[in-house]
Amino acid sequence: MSKPAPAPRNPFAAPAWIAAASLLGLVSALIGDGVFDVISWLVFSALVALLIRAWVKRTR
Repeated sequence: MSKPAPAPRNPFAAPAWIAAASLLGLVSALIGDGVFDVISWLVFSALVALLIRAWVKRTR
């Protein structure tokens, strides 16, 4: 007996998460100082790291 085919992944899940993270970073940068600035820097640093990871993975 063969294994059942895996369920197809939602192609809009990753872009939706990236959009939500971008929105979180933008809103936290606009709301206030201190902790909000740290949150925005962390979110945007993670998004840049994600972009670099995808770029490096694609060029291999």
